[in-house]
Amino acid sequence: MKNKFYQYIQTLQDQICKGLEDMDGQTKFRQDLWERPEGGGGRTRVLENGNVFEKGGVNISAVHGALPVAMQTYFGVGEVDFFACGLSLVIHPKNPMVPTVHANWRYFEMYDKQGNIVNQWFGGGQDLTPYYLFEEDAKHFHQTCKTACDKHNQDFYPKFKKQCDEYFWNAHRNEARGIGGLFFDHLKATEEMSMENWYTFVTEVGNSFLSAYIPIVEKRKDLPYTEANRTWQEIRRGRYVEFNLVHDKGTLFGLKTNGRIESILMSLPPHVQWVYDHHPEAGSEEKKLINVLKKPIAWI
Repeated sequence: MKNKFYQYIQTLQDQICKGLEDMDGQTKFRQDLWERPEGGGGRTRVLENGNVFEKGGVNISAVHGALPVAMQTYFGVGEVDFFACGLSLVIHPKNPMVPTVHANWRYFEMYDKQGNIVNQWFGGGQDLTPYYLFEEDAKHFHQTCKTACDKHNQDFYPKFKKQCDEYFWNAHRNEARGIGGLFFDHLKATEEMSMENWYTFVTEVGNSFLSAYIPIVEKRKDLPYTEANRTWQEIRRGRYVEFNLVHDKGTLFGLKTNGRIESILMSLPPHVQWVYDHHPEAGSEEKKLINVLKKPIAWI
C-alpha cells in the first residue's frame, strides 16, 4: 500500500503543478529534491511571483525510521518504527478576490521491532480560505467535495465537512480559518471499508482538487481590486499563519520528526500584516466574511 500510494502522489503532484502553471501562464515551479538523514526524503516544488499566484507549494515526501519520543507520547505508543508519505499543497493567489487553497493527502504505517505493520491509516482533505466571500464559489468547492464523497458513501461528505469545520478553527480567535471543505484522519480498515477501499476514496478526493479550485481562480483572477482590498488580504493571511504555527498537526509532526524546515514552512504567505485590534466596518464585504467565519455554514 505504501508504494502504491507514494506512486499515486508523485503522479498527482505532476498533474496539479501543470494545472497551476497553465493557469498562471507566467512562472514555473522550482523543484528541490531532499533527503532526511534518518530515512526518506521528498520532492518540494515552489512557485513564486507569478502572474496569478504570489506563492504556492506542492510538496511530496516519504519519510521513515524510528518514531521520535515526542511522537511516541502523542500517539500513545512505545518504541516503534514508522513510514509516512503524503502530498501537501498551499496556494496563495495575488488577487484578493481569489481564495487561498490548502490540500493534503497522506498515508501512515507503524511497525513493531520485527517489522510487522501494527497500525496504518489514511488522512487528508482540502479546504478553501477566501478573503472576499463569493457564495457561488463556496458552493462550487463544496459540491465538488460532496460529489467525490458520494461516489463512496452518502455519509462521508457531512461527516468530513463537519470535521473540517472543527479542525480549521482558530480557537484563540474564535473563528474559522476559512469556509472549509473536507478533513479526515485515521481512516483505518473496518468491516465496511478495507484499506483498499480507503485508498480508492482518498485518491478520488485528490483527483477532484483541480476541478474544485481552478474554475474559481479562472472566474476571479482578473477582477479589479484596491490597495485596501490587498491590505485586508494580508491581515487575513496573518490569521492563516497563526493557525499553521499554533494549531496545525502537520506542522507539529514535521517539526518533531526533524522534517525539512523549508518544506514545512512553505505554507506561509510572503506578505502578511498584523494590525492591532483591527475590526472591519459594519456592513462591509470584509465584515460579511467575518460573520460567516464565526459559525460554519451548510453551503449545499
